[in-house]
Amino acid sequence: MNLRPKRQEEPDLNITPLIDVVFLLLIFFMVSTTFDRELELKIQLPEASGETKPVEQKNIEITVDAQGRYFINKQQVVNTQLETLKAALKKTAGDQTDVPLIISADGQAPHQSVIRVMDVARQLGLVQITFAVQKSASSE
Repeated sequence: MNLRPKRQEEPDLNITPLIDVVFLLLIFFMVSTTFDRELELKIQLPEASGETKPVEQKNIEITVDAQGRYFINKQQVVNTQLETLKAALKKTAGDQTDVPLIISADGQAPHQSVIRVMDVARQLGLVQITFAVQKSASSE
């Protein structure tokens, strides 16, 4: 004689905490993964060690002031349009693509203005790009 009633309900397995843990692990790995960025421009960043390199050949200096205006070899470009900057830089560089390009941007210059200079240089085939920096007083 079995006096115990038969169990009608089957035990269920609650998998909600398991799903939560899996999602947390997924988020953790997505956030902690570093993604490689492929750069289209190959630039040579200057060192701020204070050592000067002798100028061996003619170079082009583009200055970007705080208002985003462009100066090529201390001559102001008529306006800030992409085509105007491209024409002025092409006129200065001529057919040479191995001319070093020095970008001197004001610390308050708009980021878009500096990117525009780099884009125009890439379009013209100028790949020797250097950024001018000032030696900080603390490194002396």
